[in-house]
Amino acid sequence: MTYEHALEDDERKELLRIARATVKEYLMSGRMPPGAPHRPSLVAPAAVFVSFHEGEELRGCIGTTQESQPIYKAVQEMSIAAASRDPRYPPIRLEELVRMTIEVSVLGGRAPVKTPEEIEIGTHGLMITSRAGGGQRGLLLPKVAAEQAWDAATFLAHTCEKAGLPRDFWQGEDALVERFTAQVFDEKTLKVGPFAPPRV
Repeated sequence: MTYEHALEDDERKELLRIARATVKEYLMSGRMPPGAPHRPSLVAPAAVFVSFHEGEELRGCIGTTQESQPIYKAVQEMSIAAASRDPRYPPIRLEELVRMTIEVSVLGGRAPVKTPEEIEIGTHGLMITSRAGGGQRGLLLPKVAAEQAWDAATFLAHTCEKAGLPRDFWQGEDALVERFTAQVFDEKTLKVGPFAPPRV
């Protein structure tokens, strides 16, 4: 099952609030807060990625491609993982959290890709899986190729690298290449968290 519901701004804001509240509680107590979302739509299972940015710099990003948990619960777990377990960055400290912008990506359905012409930069993310022994897998979100101004072939090559595979692996018979869409939203754009307008 794939999460195809088009999220409204109120739903997006709730997920961002859940992400921040979860990480704050985890950094304070080491626990994930209990609870359930206000909106029933956020109980449907989804694959999500959560990213933390400090200014323009990425500070952590981890996600899941499995639609095995309710979307709000996946956001909770991936928020904690991105803040504390991304091996590329030191764990985020509680005093740093107020400087972070949280971004959530909700993945849509996947479709196999045979040629670069089937990839639309800025719309499609890519996932490549090796059918050979080892089962390496790499994923890049849609905005990565747009931000780097890559063409489709370059996007494919970098996705292979992300999986620890040769850059031209996508051309071989052992490669399963899939494209996907994503709903991407962040606190700054939606004016929540530290970016919420002051109350008057």
